[in-house]
Amino acid sequence: MSIVKFYRDDPNAPKPNMPAHLGANAIIVWEDKLLLERRRDSDTWGLVGGGVKKHETEQQAILREVYEELGVRVNQADLQKLTVYGEPGRIAAYQDGSIWRMVIVVFGLVFDKQPELAISEESRELRFFSKEEIAQLDIVVTHSDIVQDWFCEKSWWKPAKT
Repeated sequence: MSIVKFYRDDPNAPKPNMPAHLGANAIIVWEDKLLLERRRDSDTWGLVGGGVKKHETEQQAILREVYEELGVRVNQADLQKLTVYGEPGRIAAYQDGSIWRMVIVVFGLVFDKQPELAISEESRELRFFSKEEIAQLDIVVTHSDIVQDWFCEKSWWKPAKT
């Protein structure tokens, strides 16, 4: 059962009733494949990441989220800030009635060997996908353009290997 519904540039999206929400998500790559998680809250695929807490930087948030959601510790030096998706049409509407405008800071992380991943309570599944495989997935609408942009614009970053 879905506890959240996501919208992007949808004229029928509900109007936010909460302050803008800052999130940090990661493009995590191994062998030119992108890691996605099948989320428990919406049963859709999305990027690893989540909300930035009150006294965190975006970098601290993504390091925490990578550890919480994957069981993998990475160094801040291994992350590269790629871009920010901040247009006002990115909305998350929760079952409890809270509706957030989302601003997403995207980081890049590349593994040189396949990491040993641990599935968290937030995920149903973790998997690396090729571009062709991703085309068949139900991706969270607030992440689908980020995923597409990465596959089309890989020149965004020259990541360090971890």
